[in-house]
Amino acid sequence: MAKRDSAPLKSAVIVIGALAFGWAAIELAFKPWLDKARASMDKSDPTRDPDDADAKKSPEDELVADAVADDAASTDATT
Repeated sequence: MAKRDSAPLKSAVIVIGALAFGWAAIELAFKPWLDKARASMDKSDPTRDPDDADAKKSPEDELVADAVADDAASTDATT
């Protein structure tokens, strides 16, 4: 009877071991690409939206933004 009760535990240990071995094999096989991806994620700025940065601004938009910034700076200086 004791042999039957240990069968599920033995199967679970084998499955967990196989998953760990598979994960390690994938990590070793793709190490150069994973290191590059992790390094680029570490260097990325989560507050910057690349879609906003790539959008071309018209000269009028830049003038309006400069005027708003100047107004905000003069308001901060007076308070």
